[in-house]
Amino acid sequence: MDHHSINYLEIPTTDIGLSKAFFNTVFGWRFEDYGPQYSCFIDAGITGGFYQAEVSFNLEKGCPLIVLYSKDLEQTQAAVKAAGGAISTDIFSFPGGRRFHFIEPAGNEYAVWS
Repeated sequence: MDHHSINYLEIPTTDIGLSKAFFNTVFGWRFEDYGPQYSCFIDAGITGGFYQAEVSFNLEKGCPLIVLYSKDLEQTQAAVKAAGGAISTDIFSFPGGRRFHFIEPAGNEYAVWS
């Protein structure tokens, strides 16, 4: 553990099952359930968990953006669509790379960059 580093993320989801299935299919994350309202994600670059909530998050609400990395942005964007995600911002360039934003099936907004 690095002192004062971000160590764990807890992410709200309106449907744990939908979120788990989506992130397993698209990104290969594994999960360990701790009851029906919490599931820890593993192999995601950082450990964290989904917890059952009645809200979703997006940039319009001023929420932080969780950004994932991909070696092949177009392939990842296609996988997001195939797994039921919606592209909210198509691929665009920014200083340092390119990225797109998507809404996963439970309604949360994420981004992927390359």
